[in-house]
Amino acid sequence: MKKENKAIIEMLICAALWSTGGIFIKLLPWNGFAVAGLRSLIAGATMGLYMLFKKYRFVLSRRTFLSGVFTACVYTCFVLANKLTTAANAIVLQFTSPVFIVIFSALFFHKKIRRPDLAAVLFTLLGVALFFFDQLKPGYILGNCVAIVAGMFMAGMFVTVGEMQGEERFSAIFIGQLLTFLVGLPFVIATKPELTAQTLGCILALGVFQLGISYILYVKASVYCPPLACCLLGAVEPLLNPVWVFLFDGERPGLFALIGSVIVIVSVTLWCIFGKEKAAAGEEHA
Repeated sequence: MKKENKAIIEMLICAALWSTGGIFIKLLPWNGFAVAGLRSLIAGATMGLYMLFKKYRFVLSRRTFLSGVFTACVYTCFVLANKLTTAANAIVLQFTSPVFIVIFSALFFHKKIRRPDLAAVLFTLLGVALFFFDQLKPGYILGNCVAIVAGMFMAGMFVTVGEMQGEERFSAIFIGQLLTFLVGLPFVIATKPELTAQTLGCILALGVFQLGISYILYVKASVYCPPLACCLLGAVEPLLNPVWVFLFDGERPGLFALIGSVIVIVSVTLWCIFGKEKAAAGEEHA
């Protein structure tokens, strides 16, 4: 239980770091693919140094590569969605991933969908939707579609990484960062992003903290947190995003946002407490 509690804290910190992505991406006047590529270059270097320090070996296999592809798609689609639509739209629509996790787990891993899992997913999505009900604007069709695709790929990332052990997890994320950089490299060369104090600070914050250290925490947490738990705890990201907006822009959350935050926090907490107990009881009687 101590290890599980530590994993939950690591996942919550991870989500808090993830939540800063929208602000810094919006502040960068660069091409979306270039942002994604340079962000992953810095994040890959951060994770690579951590792996060297821990003396983790790099594992290249069919499974880690597949997970790396899912991860690279998440990284790229999330940045593009933030460039094409509002940050609120991008975050909300990406968090359709719990639905895809339940579907993928049932289809590909033949896992039974338990009622607590389904209820937690539905209430989490309801809470997130309410949180941005007064900010979700019509239009931005392409960006909205890209954000939904990002949610689908995020589900694939959570499920594939959740099925791995130890060094495989770090290797899969590192591969994802490398692939994202390779995809973005032609756009970096073609657009030649201008480096200023602000843009340099933003890209370093994105690479080191928002993507590098956060995913180190995520990989560590995923050892003791199942895929759905990681995804639901990651829902803290859209809850914290408006906090940064309030601090830096003075925007206050509305009534729907407050109601949504309560629903999400309560849903995740109850699922973590009672959902695990029911799952354990089911395994004992199996």
